[in-house]
Amino acid sequence: MRIGWASVDITPDRPVVLRGQFHARISNRVNDPLLATALVLADEGAGEHVVMVSCDRVGVPGGIAQRVREAVASRAKGLDVQRIFLSATHTHTAPEIEEGQYPPQGPEVMTPTEYADLFVERVAECIVRAWENQAPGAVGWGYGHAVVGHNRRASYFGGESRMYGATNTPEFEHIEGYEDHGVDLLYTWDPVGRLTGMIINLACPSQVTEGEYYVSADFWHEVRVELARRLGEGLFLLPQCSAAGDQSPHLLLHARAEERMRRLRGVTEREELARRIADAVTDVLPLAETDKRSDVPLRHAVRTLHLPVRRITPEQYEQACRDYETLERQEVPETDVAAFSRRYVMLKRCQRVMEQYRAQDEKPTFAVETHLVRVGDVGFATNPFELFLDYGERIKARCKAVQTFIVQLAAGGGGYLPTTRAVAGQGYGADPASNRVGSEGGQVLVEESLATLNSFWEE
Repeated sequence: MRIGWASVDITPDRPVVLRGQFHARISNRVNDPLLATALVLADEGAGEHVVMVSCDRVGVPGGIAQRVREAVASRAKGLDVQRIFLSATHTHTAPEIEEGQYPPQGPEVMTPTEYADLFVERVAECIVRAWENQAPGAVGWGYGHAVVGHNRRASYFGGESRMYGATNTPEFEHIEGYEDHGVDLLYTWDPVGRLTGMIINLACPSQVTEGEYYVSADFWHEVRVELARRLGEGLFLLPQCSAAGDQSPHLLLHARAEERMRRLRGVTEREELARRIADAVTDVLPLAETDKRSDVPLRHAVRTLHLPVRRITPEQYEQACRDYETLERQEVPETDVAAFSRRYVMLKRCQRVMEQYRAQDEKPTFAVETHLVRVGDVGFATNPFELFLDYGERIKARCKAVQTFIVQLAAGGGGYLPTTRAVAGQGYGADPASNRVGSEGGQVLVEESLATLNSFWEE
């Protein structure tokens, strides 16, 4: 086993439009740095390698990932750039990277294209350094627990569900789905047994302070600070968001009790989550150290799956047309940045439904890139969606790996991928404008991911 780590700052040096809300937010400061971290795992004897990159972003468009690969291709001898995958932590306080998502802003604001150039160059440099930093080492894995993510869809008598819906009403029936508080951990050590870094994989996007107007990595910044305090400076941390399309750190129940306990403890919400995650890391670490391995099976397959698109009904198409016409008639001054940009985004959502309806017979599938990896007893399965938790649980339950790390928001886009139950309940995240792929495609993703992953244990 050869291991290489590197990290790079991807923080913008000018105001940017922050991605993550329907309205445009212009950053007014940097609260904490944005990072991209790369890990290379390689087995020269077997000719296998994988490069995992985690980015403090809301998502990674497929075109941006391809640009990164092209920038790396001539600079890292022996690296198959198709073995690189980028994933996002889903912070809602990082820059927009694609043109056209929001209305153009003034000259003082860094454009998405300018930020994309910065991002591509720095992430490519990070990958090249991680490739060059390869050295013999050992890996170990373990499983812990931290209460971080919660299901964010409230269900009501009558069958309706709402994301972040009120629970203090007589109509509230139950929280729609499951929560997974497991923490999957993979640690790395150098030849003398010094801890060098870790993957932390959990089912929650990093969006505690999702509506703020500053640049921030959200709670992963506090995790980095806390682990540096406990374990020392210089450790590499690669966070991965497991299937969590219907999860968030926001509480629909027990919010006042949790707030009181944070106040008594004297910590912010982000610091409290960091404490819980760091507790899981340090609880599992001594056990993983007893089973360090420098020679483990490494397998990596890259597959393009053609998933059935979510079918738009004639009624949904007609509703999108009506909504579009209503929005077009609204007169919103450009000086009202929030209202003008929200109208702009809502028009695009209507257009997306209309275009998908018109194209769904001619283009009945949506292509996605997935990476399936085996490292010892551990499996990794990527997808580009905000994947509802149930799909990840199905893969974990049936995979032959001892632990399975689901990695959502890997490069490519595709929006939310809801369950049949969520589509029936409707609401944001399960509505046609939020989905390129529906529950039928979600199950295809499950089956195809399992087929490849489990084949690694059958060789």
